[in-house]
Amino acid sequence: MGEKAILRIRVAARLWLLALLGCGALGLSSSALAEDCLYSPPSSIEGLIPASAVSSYRSTLSSCRRSGEERVEIRAMTIAGKPWLLLVDPAALTTRIEAAACWTCEPTEEDQLKATRFISAVVRSAEAPGVAHRTFFVNAGLIRGAAPGDFITGDLCPSHRPLDRRFFEKLETIGAATPVALSISGLWLKHHAGDFQWLRAQAASGALDIVWTNHTYTHPYAKGRADDETFMLTEGVDPDFEILETERLLIANGGTPSVFFRFPGLVSSSSLMQAVRRHHLISIGADSWLAKGQKPRPGSIVLVHPNGNEEIGISMFSHDYDNGTIAKPLEPIIDAP
Repeated sequence: MGEKAILRIRVAARLWLLALLGCGALGLSSSALAEDCLYSPPSSIEGLIPASAVSSYRSTLSSCRRSGEERVEIRAMTIAGKPWLLLVDPAALTTRIEAAACWTCEPTEEDQLKATRFISAVVRSAEAPGVAHRTFFVNAGLIRGAAPGDFITGDLCPSHRPLDRRFFEKLETIGAATPVALSISGLWLKHHAGDFQWLRAQAASGALDIVWTNHTYTHPYAKGRADDETFMLTEGVDPDFEILETERLLIANGGTPSVFFRFPGLVSSSSLMQAVRRHHLISIGADSWLAKGQKPRPGSIVLVHPNGNEEIGISMFSHDYDNGTIAKPLEPIIDAP
């Protein structure tokens, strides 16, 4: 056998070994291999991809290491037959989906991570009851951040109306990569796949820096009922399903879940707060719901609804930003805890 043939066989064997072992098992000898570990959804998606495209989805808690880097695994899943992890940077609070083979992970407990910024924020938000009523809480969790500017958030509750793009067009006039946290419900995404892909395109272009906040799957609500009989306190609601199914659908359609969660109607309870904590999410409320006439202050978490159901809130945002009522610069929600 000639030298060239032997060389070809060796190269083919090397490529086969790389594919078999995965980038993590070989120690990630180059940045190119590290990039191969990152999950890359299609840049353009037509229609809606069902949540079933992401299987074996479950909450976990593991400490993961790779070449001096440390991450916290909070979800494990399978996509197209390959195992993937949702990883949190415990200092920056950013999230990424990466191949399980690229990290060495060991199961851990919350107490072992309590010194990290991430778990500290999870615990603090779970212990912030907001306005406590006899059987429920209103506006529990983190409602302000220690920053000179305000944190802009928008809720995408289920709606028959199209996305109010005026809000995002206004944000884009402020500057490149303007930060906004969007609380997305599964049913909104299910019925607004085109609007969701438009938002993805705005983020991909660099116009917006979007953080996807979990806002439950069904966002239960019954008009006229007392607060302790509707929203997530509706009889029969399964908080685990509401949280995890939203994330599955988001990932299937090209989004990456963040570490943040917002209760529908800002209504919760002690047991629901603990359910969110159990999934290692940071509960956020708002101290400035613009449509309710609540004026922002420096560090406020500002709330509007760009789902087409709250035109007054969108108009007030533009007015308040232009006249300086909203404190600048706009801050990314990952800097709030």
